[in-house]
Amino acid sequence: MKAFVYGQGGAAIAEVPTPEPLGTQVLVRVHACGLNRADLGMTKGHAHGSQGGVGTALGMEWAGEVVACGPDAKGVVPGDRVAGSGSAAFAEYTVADHGRLLPLPAAMSFTTAATLPLALTTMHNALVTVGRLEPGQSVLVQGASSGVGLMAMQIAKLKGARLVVGSSTNAERRARLAEFGADLAIDSADPAWVDTVLSATEGRGVDLVIDQVSGRVASQNLRATRVLGRIVNVGRLGGSHADFDFDTHAARRIDYVGVTFRTRTIEEIRDIFAKVRGDVWPAAVEGQLRMPIDSTFTFDDIGNAFARMEANAHLGKIVVTL
Repeated sequence: MKAFVYGQGGAAIAEVPTPEPLGTQVLVRVHACGLNRADLGMTKGHAHGSQGGVGTALGMEWAGEVVACGPDAKGVVPGDRVAGSGSAAFAEYTVADHGRLLPLPAAMSFTTAATLPLALTTMHNALVTVGRLEPGQSVLVQGASSGVGLMAMQIAKLKGARLVVGSSTNAERRARLAEFGADLAIDSADPAWVDTVLSATEGRGVDLVIDQVSGRVASQNLRATRVLGRIVNVGRLGGSHADFDFDTHAARRIDYVGVTFRTRTIEEIRDIFAKVRGDVWPAAVEGQLRMPIDSTFTFDDIGNAFARMEANAHLGKIVVTL
């Protein structure tokens, strides 16, 4: 089969053996896959947890049709239309654990479905499970114009957030955040953004920060969070090291939690998918939670898909179809 593989000369399409489903795995004929920032890093040889490196088929989320099941796979049969996440998604066939699948209705296209698994699971976990968002609370999403950021704002609104603040340093993208649930859009490069958030929350600060930027905004986030508020660190697009105001953190008694899929067990990941299926997947099926598709590329043109991502000119998801 064809797969997009990182080799000695970089990432390229190559012929590799078709995988076989073992244990609780299912084999999926991939029809569409979504690009993510971590994929871009892996095309340059960077590791992403256990993924990446020479000889590795790349990609982390996809949509397609089940063609075979391992002997211990349950709740799925050949012919089922599914979306999911896992390694080696950029290929004609991929395998995934039976517990990290989302069932697709007939009306949902594979292209649409391929935009959803990582955004839904990442942000439902960050907002609802870890962030403990309650109706009537306020949320700040740092890096809101990214695909997962757009989903975070929508989930926050769906779960009853009173005020949703989204940040983007790009004026054009910032102007579109309201389409995805933002009541207030801020430029996190503006030194006055913390004051803007405090003004919008009557001086208290937000209940919850979903931080995909960190770096230079780490201590600013602390000042923008209320006493007994929560900060969930999801990403570090702005840097993995920075000054941290421990005094403000302690004075406001803020819960600061880091999350990643890279160190989670398969049991933890299954639980996250189960919570998504039981809570917000119906809203995604109905179109209440949606991911804008920036552009689509054929598999043979996957190099240009990554070039568009590297140019950082997109809003929403870049999808590759097979």
